[in-house]
Amino acid sequence: MLAIIASCRKPYLPAAISSPGSYLVVEGVINSGADSTIIRLSRTVALSGKTTSAAELNAQVAVVSSNNVTYPLADMGNGQYASGPLNLDQTRQYRLMITTASGNRYASDFEAVKNTPPIDSVGYTIQSDGINIYANTHDPNNATRYYRYDYDETWQFRSKYSSNFVTNGKKIVVRTQAQIINNCFGNDRSNTILLASSAKLTQDVIYQTPVTQVPSTSEKIETKYSILVKQYALTEDAYNFWQNLKKNTEQLGGLFDAQPSNINGNIHCISNPAEPVIGYISVCNVQTKRIFVTNQQLPQGWVPTYPYACEEDSALYCHFVICQNDVALFLIPKGSTEIPVDSIPGGFLASSRECTDCTIRGVVKQPSFWK
Repeated sequence: MLAIIASCRKPYLPAAISSPGSYLVVEGVINSGADSTIIRLSRTVALSGKTTSAAELNAQVAVVSSNNVTYPLADMGNGQYASGPLNLDQTRQYRLMITTASGNRYASDFEAVKNTPPIDSVGYTIQSDGINIYANTHDPNNATRYYRYDYDETWQFRSKYSSNFVTNGKKIVVRTQAQIINNCFGNDRSNTILLASSAKLTQDVIYQTPVTQVPSTSEKIETKYSILVKQYALTEDAYNFWQNLKKNTEQLGGLFDAQPSNINGNIHCISNPAEPVIGYISVCNVQTKRIFVTNQQLPQGWVPTYPYACEEDSALYCHFVICQNDVALFLIPKGSTEIPVDSIPGGFLASSRECTDCTIRGVVKQPSFWK
């Protein structure tokens, strides 16, 4: 009976998994103020594929005003197109024009400039399992009402072991200051859609809107952590687009979650009106605020979890009865996965590169904004 039941089972592949559709995805905002405009173009890929997106290369991208003034964006490579500060005339409307390498043309709807109010403050609350980052803002003119946020994180961290020695290919020597690899800076950026609205309030006030959480065991807060929060003013239509996109990408899968729905943006394919395009281009200035959090400001009992299992082992010049030279075999060759940590009688203590070299997950150079 079991054999009969098993023979009746057939794999089911929904059309969405094998769909060959490759639709243009447009990300970014037209920055009306004194900062750069950065637009990212990519293509959707099949769910059954091995990649999550494909950059749209060699396109021509420009911002065009309602009085036909064109502001071209430079091709920065890897699907990214950028311009320096545009300082746009706020009495005009603007849209994005795109011509791909294949000749397809796309355009966003004309949008008026939205003024983004300054961020009042960025702060954090200490919870039992980590810190919650939040942002506060308000518009005294009650003219914004709809907001979107994203952020860039930077943190200082250390390798599990501090390596004092390095190979030059012939022998083990003491590291110079320029060769120290135990103190690094990591970075990350937001990958979720963060929205806030005061539309149902009498005053245009956003109070402690959640930005992100950092667990108490995270390396991000073992030494010093910084977050740069960016705030964008939205129209109601733009807010509805991002809210719908959030439901479709982050809030599906459960029995009681919202059902998938169409995501209607303000970008269209001029050369083929039936082709779907994903994205919503807003026109606004971007407000930012950065804060720093040091480990001394947090509970003393919080201990970061190192991402690798680490241990030290001895490497001797004369090991075992046969006097095997572990140092020559495992530590001196260039590209060795074992790194000398400290000297001991007859050799060195050593550990893996993951446990001694922080540059595999970060950079040694301190960011210019660090303090």
